[in-house]
Amino acid sequence: MRVTHKLSHDHTVICKALPPATRRQRIYRNFIQRKHQSFRTGNPILHSTAWPDTGLGQELEYSHRSGEANLVNLHWLGDSTVSIEEIGYLSCPLIWTLHDQWAFCGAEHYTTPPQHGESASTDERFVIGYAPSSRPSHESGYDLNRHTWIRKRKSWQRPIHIVSTSKWMSDCARRSALMSSWKHSIIPNPIYLTTWAPFEQKHPRGLFNLPTNRTLVLFGASSGTSDPRKGADLLFEALQHLRMRVVGSPLATLELVVFGQNRQAHPPDLGFPIHYVGNLNDDVSLRLLYTTADVFVIPSRQDTLLNTGLEANACGITVVAFRTGGLPDIVEHRITGALADPFDPISMAESLIWVLEDPERRDQLGRAARARALSSWSPQRIVSMYADVYQEALDSSP
Repeated sequence: MRVTHKLSHDHTVICKALPPATRRQRIYRNFIQRKHQSFRTGNPILHSTAWPDTGLGQELEYSHRSGEANLVNLHWLGDSTVSIEEIGYLSCPLIWTLHDQWAFCGAEHYTTPPQHGESASTDERFVIGYAPSSRPSHESGYDLNRHTWIRKRKSWQRPIHIVSTSKWMSDCARRSALMSSWKHSIIPNPIYLTTWAPFEQKHPRGLFNLPTNRTLVLFGASSGTSDPRKGADLLFEALQHLRMRVVGSPLATLELVVFGQNRQAHPPDLGFPIHYVGNLNDDVSLRLLYTTADVFVIPSRQDTLLNTGLEANACGITVVAFRTGGLPDIVEHRITGALADPFDPISMAESLIWVLEDPERRDQLGRAARARALSSWSPQRIVSMYADVYQEALDSSP
């Protein structure tokens, strides 16, 4: 694996210093940055222009021509990984696994999240090719997304085999103006099913100073509650509805556990405790935390195949999510978990109640979730699917 920032000690992960930008590149980059300063958008997600060239494209091309690499499988790319133009220069067979929408969009990594009253994002400039008339009202100034999309259209003349991790992402890519005629496959993310497995000791809550006699709802995101795409506001509203519904029942003891974020200076008042466990940087701790939960909730407005959902299911924990994006690929409704109507907090509350009110049903859902993880997301299955894609790419290359 070739990366630009190495965070592990794995010797198979290779990181080399990229060459400094040339004087011409620095001048043009400063010009583009000045243009970008006028760009304004209401879409809070990361935007990447993938410019200038980093030298990684030349390195990959040399690896192919020297016989070191038969093909290249691109994954997530940001500004400093490889440029749009460098991808177009590559002559080797290319596979691109999509972990967000950037590849077929402009500079945005996800389209504008669904707004109030919408059940899905109505921002679909990627379908019609970023015509000026399609620009959303929340954007102004330099059209960074259109400019970035045009660079992709000019540079990527040779088809790339696209792998999507969910049906939703595949549908978006297939409908996009850039990739509609390319080859597409759906291959989910693999997870290690020995690492992510039910824990022998039921509810090791004392390790996290969590109450042993309360119903615990688990929520987690790398950005905590700050990213509107992750839907923490919808979850909080759903839990308030739930709290009013369960007065006098065993579920009235419900409490929320949040990971991926430390306690805020002014946490929301939901009428019941919120436990913040911060960032967990090792698999064992996260596996133990999953096991403490009665249910894991994913209130995202936009997401592809979330690994946290796969991990929770593999640990035998039921998942409740909205029926949107790649989440139906994780949750089989009322078989391994429950799907709520997007983006209805009352429906989310009802789904949580349905899972939690019957302990026997909840345990049955958890067992079914573990069984599905074993059959769908094992490395052996995913490796076989990628091997078929790789072989097809090699067989069809000139």
